[in-house]
Amino acid sequence: MMARPLAIALMGLACVATSTWADEARKLNVGITNSASDVCLFVADAHGYFKREGLDVNFVKFDSAARMIAPFASGELDVGAGGPSAGLFNAVARGIDIRVVADKTSTIPGRPINFLIVRKDHVDSGRYKTLADLRGMKIGGAAPGGAATATLHKLLVMAGLKTADIERVYLGFPQQVIAIQNKAIDAAMPTEPFVTDSVVNGSAVRVMGDDVIYPGHQLATLFYTGQFIKKDPEAARRFMRAYILAARDYNDAIVGQHLAGPKGEEMISILTRYSLVTDPAVHRSLTAVNIDPDGRVNADSLREDVDIFAAEGLLEGKLDMNKVIDTSIAESVVRDIGAYVRKP
Repeated sequence: MMARPLAIALMGLACVATSTWADEARKLNVGITNSASDVCLFVADAHGYFKREGLDVNFVKFDSAARMIAPFASGELDVGAGGPSAGLFNAVARGIDIRVVADKTSTIPGRPINFLIVRKDHVDSGRYKTLADLRGMKIGGAAPGGAATATLHKLLVMAGLKTADIERVYLGFPQQVIAIQNKAIDAAMPTEPFVTDSVVNGSAVRVMGDDVIYPGHQLATLFYTGQFIKKDPEAARRFMRAYILAARDYNDAIVGQHLAGPKGEEMISILTRYSLVTDPAVHRSLTAVNIDPDGRVNADSLREDVDIFAAEGLLEGKLDMNKVIDTSIAESVVRDIGAYVRKP
């Protein structure tokens, strides 16, 4: 007989808690690179998941995740999303507490994220025929020691070349599109939707995806500052729940290799509202990035990246990867809500 009053009382407490979160929303600054793999953050905002969790999220735009390190260190950012970089690992080695907490995107067969693109006039003229022809070219990259540096390292090994055989030019993804058009660089390795943007405008040709160059690469992740986790673990958990729910919505919208069907069209609508590319046709044509619906991280890939950065002389100190990777919050959320099952 006591069960019903108790249930009503618990429901009342839940409503009070929800009301308190809504009245006193936790403000969070979240760094993004405005790439296609930011989609789960956009979906969590568009679907009201952040608001439902009592979070007031402010997206702060950067041209690469490497630029987020200083704001992380100063406490200006609580969360970030982007590629793990040599700069990130060096910051952790210096004592700055930044954690990899969940997947943002990784490569699987047939679902590349970054592409090697080469200027179309080089392909048409025969200047570029094989990977070996990259010798002497200016190749655009987002930032020194960025996650794509590891991909480029693998590509150069495939081509029989060394880093000294090319010239790196560091530009944000949108600027890489412009530089290809203006013939200021010869090639680049951007992410979507900037790859498709360059192909559609006729200035570049897709050569090879990173699913071939570096299969299984943990190219981008979700980061938390250690301070955020320590000072407000409940908000950190609520953010993760919103993020994982959005990742599941996104995965439900993928048909084959693309966003398709009614759910896919909704994702495309969100991307055109939030991302820098506002043409829905571009988002329909690009291959949907792979985002784990349970937030799982490929730790072995991150360790391989560290080895590559060390081989290229980009690491400054000794690094304990156990201090970098902390997937306990994502795992806790998945235990509570259950493992992902695709919705029809």
